[in-house]
Amino acid sequence: MGAARQAFPRARRVRKRAEYLAIQGGGRRFTGDHYMLFARRSAGEGGGARVGVTVSRKVGGAVLRNKVKRWVRESCRRMQRELPEGLDLVIVARPSASRAGYGPTALELANLARRARGLR
Repeated sequence: MGAARQAFPRARRVRKRAEYLAIQGGGRRFTGDHYMLFARRSAGEGGGARVGVTVSRKVGGAVLRNKVKRWVRESCRRMQRELPEGLDLVIVARPSASRAGYGPTALELANLARRARGLR
């Protein structure tokens, strides 16, 4: 039990469909090879960024979609401190994301988050 708990708390996640739609409809879009990131100033109180993940059936079957979601969530969990504060983020996987793997996913999401920092 030496390692500190590094979970992604519920308060740091986008959870409601209306929130996803608001961020995607009213936010700024940043695109990469395998992912799109939508960013919008947070409507709630300050603190860290809130993150939501969308992976459609275009990416593949359920097993593949869940694998892509795990890559994205783990990448976001590991870079919580680098995520721009005061923003709500939605990450949308493109069909090519299923062939990316964890390493390229983490790298691309870090680059997209860096580009989104200017919105604060």
